[in-house]
Amino acid sequence: MDVSVTAVRENHRFDESSLERYLHDQLPGLRSPLTVRQFVGGQSNPTFMLETPGARFVMRKKPPGALLPSAHAVEREYRIIKALASTDVPVPRTHLLCEDAGVIGTPFFVMDFVEGRIMRDPMMPESTPAERAAFYDSMNDVLARLHKVDFRAVGLGDFGRPQAYVERQLARWTKQYEASKIDEIPEMDRLTQWLHAHIPADDETTIAHGDYRMENLIFHPTEPRVVAVLDWELSTLGHPLGDLAWTCRAYHCPPDIEGVQSFQGLDLNAYGIPGEEEFVATYCKRVGRARVPDLTFFVAFSFFRGAAIAQGIAMRAKLGNASGPDAALRGAKARQTAEIGWAIAQRATQS
Repeated sequence: MDVSVTAVRENHRFDESSLERYLHDQLPGLRSPLTVRQFVGGQSNPTFMLETPGARFVMRKKPPGALLPSAHAVEREYRIIKALASTDVPVPRTHLLCEDAGVIGTPFFVMDFVEGRIMRDPMMPESTPAERAAFYDSMNDVLARLHKVDFRAVGLGDFGRPQAYVERQLARWTKQYEASKIDEIPEMDRLTQWLHAHIPADDETTIAHGDYRMENLIFHPTEPRVVAVLDWELSTLGHPLGDLAWTCRAYHCPPDIEGVQSFQGLDLNAYGIPGEEEFVATYCKRVGRARVPDLTFFVAFSFFRGAAIAQGIAMRAKLGNASGPDAALRGAKARQTAEIGWAIAQRATQS
């Protein structure tokens, strides 16, 4: 498993002795000493490995310093992971939520460390075509399971407004983008206007993960199946096609952007990776959908969200409280991401 961890980075240090005292009070049987290290991956809420004799946990906390309004809601992340524990959506077991910033400086929650594999590269170069096909099928299956969960039955009826997901997301991410804007991006402005003018009439509501992709899944140590879905920070009640389109971005990214995965120009069948049409059809069969007429809109919408998120990462890098060491590089993708979304919107209009 790729569990790249380092010493806690300078800009994310906190009082580890205070954390250890708190955990001893909250988790009976916890043994000392506590060792804290920071995961390398991730660009939003910093994530830490907590190791004690005989046990390993994962802690997610808000980053220090000035934050954008409504961002980094670890409380919501904890709530949905805990709620999904009663479903067939695989999630880590949660242990506690601490909303007292006096313990380590910000709110945080603790969950189990799940053994398994995280595929950082969607091409999975060390896997066979049959294994890749199975990995992607499991990824597809778990997404369908998530969207079939009765959110009211698991206590998430108030986890978000069950209407107007696209309008709400456009408003939220436009506000976040404006609050973190560093340079003018005309394509982002045009894409935003286009999306407002082409919002689909059909409105559906399921649990929406918000960042469902290969890197946010843990696969079984030896089997090609998902054993945990991670990073629920952007989850809400929303349109399921938003998640589906998010998983399809690699089919639409140009192949010449550094650090961005593109499936264009590749013989996906030879790799064992399903094409977009096959992936979408398999998902539809699992959730009982006849078709997805508005997928192109949601793909353009996904690049709008991606550009806004990248702009926020760039601002956090500028402020010095970004979670990932490559935040500046990731944030620089805001313009390219907006350009891709605008190009998709233009093609949709022409067709």
